[in-house]
Amino acid sequence: MTNTADITADTFEAAWDRWHRERERYFGDPLGWVSLTGLYWLTDEFETVADLPGRWRADADAVYVEGIDGTDRLVPVEGAPGVLVDAGDRRIEAVRRTGSAALRVHDPKSPHLLTYQGIPTYPPSEQWRIAGTFTRYERPETVTTCAVVEGLEHHLNTVGVIDFELAGTALRLVASGGADGGLHVLFTDATSGVTTYPAARALSIAEPDGDGTVTLDFNRASNLPCSFTDYATCPVAPPANRLSVAIEAGEKNPR
Repeated sequence: MTNTADITADTFEAAWDRWHRERERYFGDPLGWVSLTGLYWLTDEFETVADLPGRWRADADAVYVEGIDGTDRLVPVEGAPGVLVDAGDRRIEAVRRTGSAALRVHDPKSPHLLTYQGIPTYPPSEQWRIAGTFTRYERPETVTTCAVVEGLEHHLNTVGVIDFELAGTALRLVASGGADGGLHVLFTDATSGVTTYPAARALSIAEPDGDGTVTLDFNRASNLPCSFTDYATCPVAPPANRLSVAIEAGEKNPR
């Protein structure tokens, strides 16, 4: 006979497994993050960029292109996903970061895809589903943090704090607004730079209950794109979210 505990465990592990497989599929996409082969910062003078078609330049308003039919001006948004241009099998992505513009190149023939072996993780365990309490700020606050690329900054729109306890230690994380009314945090812990990526991992949290109760499922602590490629510009965890305890759950460093 299958008891309720067995069903609950199976549901937990099956749900985690689906999440994990989707994460591996996402990063292994032929034109995804692992396919990146370069990050090239543009100047205000037209120039050729690596072996890309056309000539490129940028100013404070836009990225400009000469020599590519149907494309002459792109307007990437600061901090947002880039504007894409097809170039044969490859895809050129124009991005803007801290006021400067750059091109990223996605290539389905990238050697990085050939060596991609998925995402290592800690074994999933219910013990890493931690209850916490969210306290919303009266008004959102902007937290500025550095990036993995020297000289860049990220500005996090934080909406409150999450208090929780782990192994008898009271802890707090500053949270940004996430999708569908949920929350999002960037954090490091005592595993960072040891078994997990040093700059930050991310955690998405479902919308708080009416009394502020949330569940932090550290089994889904996620790598940022910069853990897979040198051509991403991810933020590092803000100082307030650098935990002294070891969160031995979620994704490990893939490199």
